[in-house]
Amino acid sequence: MLDNISKEHRNIASLLKVLEHKLEMIRSGKAVKYKLIADIISYMRDYSDKYHHPKEDVIYDYYRKYRSSDAQQTVPNKLEDEHDALRQMTLELADVVELILLDAVIPLDQFSEKLENYINYQWRHLDYEEQEVFPVLKSALTEDDWRNIEQNWEHSAALDPLFGSQVDKQFEELAERISISES
Repeated sequence: MLDNISKEHRNIASLLKVLEHKLEMIRSGKAVKYKLIADIISYMRDYSDKYHHPKEDVIYDYYRKYRSSDAQQTVPNKLEDEHDALRQMTLELADVVELILLDAVIPLDQFSEKLENYINYQWRHLDYEEQEVFPVLKSALTEDDWRNIEQNWEHSAALDPLFGSQVDKQFEELAERISISES
């Protein structure tokens, strides 16, 4: 299960690299396809925030409930707090991109700052999970724990609309852009 989540992290990282490139273009005054940014944000909202982060939360909640010390259980859940913050940031960014696509006048310096904050927060969050959270989970959870978690994960059949076996029509251009940037 963690291997699958790490794979999803690599997928998210490829999207963040596209966003970083778009941010550079915006800051240098070049034309940008905001629809591509909107597609990335849509993916993050509709897949990552609805399936990826909740899966991590289920695993971490299980760990906190069954494998952590009493002292650890009283510590605020930083992972869940970050997921909530990312969800809120994603929604706010989606709103701004939608306004841009509707030809609303949005100061590019404000948008680029919001986009940069989003990208940086995502990178820090991925690093936190990969470097701090996952090693603890790997060492603390048993094979029986993992089976129990997987059996209780209600969205196991959720298909990734961008990186899954079949790309949704909405994400075809984005999938092509990612394959070009990775080649």
